Amino acid sequence: MTLKTQTKRTTRSASLLLAIFASLFYHPLPTQALGNVASLPTLADFSKTIQNGNAKVLRGVYVDGVFALPIVQQPSGSPAFVSSNDGEVTQFGMPAQYGNIGLLAHNHLSGKFFSDLAVGQQVHLIYGDGKIETFMITDVLRYQAMLPTSPYSSFRSLDNIDETISADQMFRRAYLGDRHLTFQTCIDAYGNSSWGRLFIIAVPPSNSISITLPRLNRFQ
Repeated sequence: MTLKTQTKRTTRSASLLLAIFASLFYHPLPTQALGNVASLPTLADFSKTIQNGNAKVLRGVYVDGVFALPIVQQPSGSPAFVSSNDGEVTQFGMPAQYGNIGLLAHNHLSGKFFSDLAVGQQVHLIYGDGKIETFMITDVLRYQAMLPTSPYSSFRSLDNIDETISADQMFRRAYLGDRHLTFQTCIDAYGNSSWGRLFIIAVPPSNSISITLPRLNRFQ
């Protein structure tokens, strides 16, 4: 792939990334409670409820004391799809092209829990065959969208007000590079549900290993 082709591809990716939240977060839906976080199932119990035997498909994400959420994939041909169901998150298909994982959720639904994530926490991804992949949160990135409804908006860092980056730079920062996991949702502020963007970055710990929990016996 030439540099010119790769640049065009990344720019299209950046535009789609921003358009997802510019267009979808302006239509709030009724919310449903996800339940008492204190009564979350164990990782093993949660894994059993979501397995489907497919080792290639992500089925759930678990953070101890924060949430246990099923993962749904974007339908074929719908790269801007984000689930409108409370209690689940959507795998953003495009980052997989770069070897990374993106998890999306509306900020008035499951995305509201993303702000409870913090550096140092472990994130467990569960695959359909019961395999668990563990990541460690390393960065919390918060930005104001200078033009919230525009797919070409620039972004001002809320942690470094002297830093403003382009849509293309935002996509590269969130989804390119060594293998990692990115949670993304919007920041609701000043009466605007798409005022800003929140990205939570997690990487595989250097000493991490994948484990496989017992598969669900559907005949029990």
